[in-house]
Amino acid sequence: MKAYGVNELRKMFLEFFESKGHLKMNSFSLVPHGDKSLLLINSGMAPLKPYFTGQEIPPRKRVTTCQKCIRTGDIENIGKTARHGTFFEMLGNFSFGDYFKHEAIAWSWEFLTKVIGLDENRLYPSIYLDDEEAFEIWNKEIGVAADRIFRFGKEDNFWEHGAGPCGPCSEIYYDRGEKYGCGKPGCTVGCECDRYMEIWNNVFTQFNGDGEGNYTELEHKNIDTGMGLERLAVVVQDVDSLFDVDTVKAIRDKVCEVAHVTYKEDPKADMSIRLITDHIRSVTFMTSDGIIPSNEGRGYVLRRLLRRAARHGRLLGIQGKFLAELSKTVINESKDGYPELQEKKDYILKVLTIEEEKFNKTIDQGLSILADMEEALVKANKKTLSGEDAFKLYDTYGFPIDLTKEILEEKGFTIDEEGFKKAMQVQRETARSARAVTNYMGADASVYDEIDAAITSKFVGYDRASHTSKITVLTTETELTDEIVGGQTATIIVDETPFYATMGGQSADTGIITKDGAKFVVEDTIKLKGGKVGHVGTVVEGSFKLGDTVTLTIDEVKRANTAKNHSATHLLQKALRNVLGSHVEQAGSLVTADHLRFDFTHFSALTKEEIAKVEAMVNEEIAANLPVVTDVMSIEDAKKSGAMALFGEKYGESVRVVSMGDFSKELCGGTHVANTGVISVFKILSETGIAAGVRRIEAITGNAVFEYYKSIEEELHNAAKAAKTDVAGLVKKIESLHEELKAAQSENEKLKAKIANNSLGDVMSQIVEVKGVKVLATKVPDVDMNGLRNLGDSLKEKLGEGVILLVSAKDGKVNLIAMATEGAMAKGAHAGNLIKEVAAIVGGGGGGRPNMAQAGGKNPAGIDEAIAKTVSVIEGQIK
Repeated sequence: MKAYGVNELRKMFLEFFESKGHLKMNSFSLVPHGDKSLLLINSGMAPLKPYFTGQEIPPRKRVTTCQKCIRTGDIENIGKTARHGTFFEMLGNFSFGDYFKHEAIAWSWEFLTKVIGLDENRLYPSIYLDDEEAFEIWNKEIGVAADRIFRFGKEDNFWEHGAGPCGPCSEIYYDRGEKYGCGKPGCTVGCECDRYMEIWNNVFTQFNGDGEGNYTELEHKNIDTGMGLERLAVVVQDVDSLFDVDTVKAIRDKVCEVAHVTYKEDPKADMSIRLITDHIRSVTFMTSDGIIPSNEGRGYVLRRLLRRAARHGRLLGIQGKFLAELSKTVINESKDGYPELQEKKDYILKVLTIEEEKFNKTIDQGLSILADMEEALVKANKKTLSGEDAFKLYDTYGFPIDLTKEILEEKGFTIDEEGFKKAMQVQRETARSARAVTNYMGADASVYDEIDAAITSKFVGYDRASHTSKITVLTTETELTDEIVGGQTATIIVDETPFYATMGGQSADTGIITKDGAKFVVEDTIKLKGGKVGHVGTVVEGSFKLGDTVTLTIDEVKRANTAKNHSATHLLQKALRNVLGSHVEQAGSLVTADHLRFDFTHFSALTKEEIAKVEAMVNEEIAANLPVVTDVMSIEDAKKSGAMALFGEKYGESVRVVSMGDFSKELCGGTHVANTGVISVFKILSETGIAAGVRRIEAITGNAVFEYYKSIEEELHNAAKAAKTDVAGLVKKIESLHEELKAAQSENEKLKAKIANNSLGDVMSQIVEVKGVKVLATKVPDVDMNGLRNLGDSLKEKLGEGVILLVSAKDGKVNLIAMATEGAMAKGAHAGNLIKEVAAIVGGGGGGRPNMAQAGGKNPAGIDEAIAKTVSVIEGQIK
């Protein structure tokens, strides 16, 4: 048997199932599409759920994929053993109501024994306890002896996930030989040791379960096969673990090179090497799918993995940043199967570098705080860190809980996790809302789920504003119906529509649907599962029946303005990449008739100069009157042509590529102008940050820009009128008013000081000498803190050396200020401590330096007592 590499095995599997009539589909994004039950895709089947349930019709009844997956359920075991990993690739062949057990079993055997060349005497199938059909196929058709077929119960060989499609499994185990075994007499298939490794799992989805143990036979039975690519490679390459297969070993070797260590020399170091090797794979793939480190949802998973890897790098003695360097090896090893890694390389490296820099700034401080916390636990003879302290490390120093837990466990401490959860309830609730508990499909149930999956709609609105078509579905807000009448809110679905449904950031068309004597106002157009387009609105005249032929007409002015804004976002994205760098990727957009909003990846606020440069570049391309051309081509050809694709977007076999001259080329299904000149003009209104590493630009085009300048002009004229000048003289007038105001304020301060002095009268007679230090404590009516400060300075000059306390009641509140000269401080006087004691008498608090302090209070009635107490406080201070 040849020791095939991971990239070879992936290719062999997909090509084998293509030869069996399967459609090869590229791996879906790690970000689930319309499935709120998952934070991250964790199996080959997960993104195909709509095909299994019949909600969507698959592109072919036989499909094969190699799906990138992430599972973090056993994150604390990563590195500790060589068995666990967060990232893996899942090979799969799927049948949606086509072939069943006979073919699935035969092909799995054929691939393993004939294509890969595994010794059939080392392969052992397992079946579900009662699955006699599978037993007969393995025994009679494949020829596996009965004593080599293992029967397991529901826990091992029956796949179900709550209510929904489910069924028995048949797994295939490979005997890796005695060297991997435990040596116990009863060691066989199912043993916990590493000798018998499960490499293939055929799930026969033949039942629908109600979640309470009741099952009904499915009309259309499905096949869901899963085989871990790395596991298969472990067997084929005859190596110890997933960390020793060729592509993963290359990363492991790079970790060792960067850390100047050797694998298998020190068990503690080995744990860190494995952890970094695994985590860098996960973070590279997650980042390539547009996930950004944050404190919630999948962004939090990414941050946890990234920071654990960074911390273990330090344990290995790696100095400075290193994750981006390792990521290059991941990209190099996996780009054959996942070309998006190479396409997004600059972006991936930038995100990892910035997040690592952030963590490096706080990790030393955090580790030092944690060390203090550990010391306090030892002193108190405690073994558990409080939830509040764990939260402080998380909130202030960016330590994910499992990182704190891991560090403490190394030293024999634990964490009060319940306390941590309470302290973190708000953040946790936010993260949970990103992964809402829903039905099997991970979506909220609606009336649209009842529509026949075979019904689809075709969008024909690229070249027309009106179209005639037949009604195929009518729904009220709660049920499917045959007729809708005046006043009803409803949804109409037709065969072909010129209405664009909200998609790709572009807002929906609105308009009307009519037939003789009947009118339906379309308020929203929505994209439904299975390529259906729903026209949501209200019947304002007459009625509509299923099968009616109707005329659909969009609001053309709205469509035209939306097209201007959409085309402008394409120009904007290219301009941002030109000005800021190739790490800029679209992170979201909203295009309406009124304005456009564009979210993009960038890690600092744009300068005024950068904004001006971007705006000027977009306007240059508008003025160049570039032709806007749309070509339909395969996704591979589109990428080869240099067209930009969006993170996590599901693209079909053929895509639309929108080019604007030689300046911009993007995959896009939206509606656009015929040439850039139609946009007329582009204006950026604002640039802000909306999340870590994501910026947002709001902008307008065309007539909206002229309206914007018109409103600014009106404001200018109103401002000039208020300032009693014209627009040309407004700046000069504002400058002169500013100077007048400054002069008036200065004069005002002088007058206030004069009044305060006058109201103070002759206070020098009130000076008391305490142990050789002059003390002046007095009240002055209606003076603010600033006035008291000025008074204090002038009295200090008159006093020479000593202590001053001034108190004033103003607007029902009390202001206090204390001052001490150098000579007085040398003898022990302290203005801050004096204020602390006397302020309490007037219902306030404050403090300050030895030479000056101030305070506020709420009780003017206590002023005389506060002044009287000053002498005794100073007596206590003087040595």
